[in-house]
Parts: sequence; C-alpha cells; structure tokens
Amino acid sequence: MKFWLVVPAAGTGVRFGSSLPKQYSPLLGSTVIEHCLKRLLGIPSEAIIVALHSEDIAWHGLDIFDNERIRPVSGGRQRGESVLKALNAISAEADDEDWVLVHDVVRPCITQADLNGLIAGVADSPVGGLLATPVNATLKRIVLSTKALPSIDRPEKSVHTGGGDGIRVEGVICETIDREGLWLAATPQMFRYRVLITAINHCLERGITITDEAAAVERLGHQPLIIRGRSDNIKITLAEDLLLAEAILNAQKCTDSKQGVER
Repeated sequence: MKFWLVVPAAGTGVRFGSSLPKQYSPLLGSTVIEHCLKRLLGIPSEAIIVALHSEDIAWHGLDIFDNERIRPVSGGRQRGESVLKALNAISAEADDEDWVLVHDVVRPCITQADLNGLIAGVADSPVGGLLATPVNATLKRIVLSTKALPSIDRPEKSVHTGGGDGIRVEGVICETIDREGLWLAATPQMFRYRVLITAINHCLERGITITDEAAAVERLGHQPLIIRGRSDNIKITLAEDLLLAEAILNAQKCTDSKQGVER
C-alpha cells in the first residue's frame, strides 16, 4: 500500500483580486504554493501530483520545481477535473487500496501533526476521511431584500460611511442555523484510490459540481470519517488572508523552535 498526494492548483483566483493566481503570492520570502508543497514533502509518499493551469507560466520559476517527488500535470476547468487528471496520471502505478491525500494549494499552514493525525485516524477505514474543525460561530442564512433596506437601491452594492470605509451590505437574515453537529471541511482529504476515482467519475459524468472530494465520495453512499484538525489550517481566499497566514507561519515557527521541531 502506497501514499500519493494530489494538489489541485489550476485555479486563477478570481476572488483574490490580483492578476497573479493566489498560489503564487509572496509569503515570507517564498510563495504560497512552495510553503504548501514543502509541508507535504514531510509525508513519505510516492509522489505529489500538482495539477496546473494549462497556461501556467510561473511554475517553472519556482525553486521547488526540480524536486523529483513533485510531478506537474495539466489540470482541468474545475477542481474535480483537475483531481481526476492527477489520478489518471498515476493509474499505472497506483493500486486500488492505495491512499490518496488531496490538499488545497492555498492551505500553506498545514502542520505535520495534522497530517500524521489524519493518516493514523483513517488507516483502518475502507473508504477514508478528512480533516475538519467544528463550527463555533453562529450561522445565519440571508436573502437579498430591498424592502428591508429602503435607503439602498441594491443591497449588494457597497455603502460608504462617513469615515470613507466601504461597507458591503449583503442582505437580511432569514434564519439562524443550529450549529450542533456542523463541521467545516478542510484538507487534506484522504481516500482509497479506487473509491476516489470512481466517485469523481460518477459526479463528472452526471454534471455534479464537486466542491470537495468528500462530497463526491458521499454520492456513492459512503460516510467519510471526520478527523479533528487545527483551526490554523486556513485557506487563503482573499488578499487579507495572506497577512493571517504570515502570522500563523511565524507563530508555528516560534513554537517549533521552542520545542525543537522541524517542518
């Protein structure tokens, strides 16, 4: 039984507000993608398959490009397609019962402890599981409503306060959701090779959008395990998330120095 890692990295980062895909954003003297891959190299895997955009011109300029365990492949238009292409790229080498860990390229703060915890936690499962954290905030469902906002033409536009700061009014609350039993899915998500490739093919053939691998596996009737992970395994989505990631990495480095740990 072998371990494989898949990193979908074909996204263009539309929400990030930059012409540069967010995985190539500078982060503590390196880039987001390099921090991510260096963490994943700590797992004794056969290879890390990185699914890149077909027009990616930044990858070859990275210092980590020459690592023999990292294999770039051309990704797809959406996450599911990219993961499937990565899985197909190792089809001649991977066995049905091999483990595949899929990790978001924009989660550079994943710790070795979380990686080890996930691997140990799902080791005996015939299916797999994922890292997640419990929801600890109050959840609100909203709807757009101009009736509740008579002074605003469109609730989705920005409103400016006297201080000059833009405030985005998104809508009005229609429901408060009970958070009991709710968890925030993170990555890596770890599944048996045959289970995962079958699940993704199943969804893509039916036009089902895959937001994460666990959702695809659930479509086959499986129930993936939840392994509690650290809350600092953040996903960089917006530009301000880079500042938080920088603070987290610095804090982890400080803690590791005190404990004599290397990442």
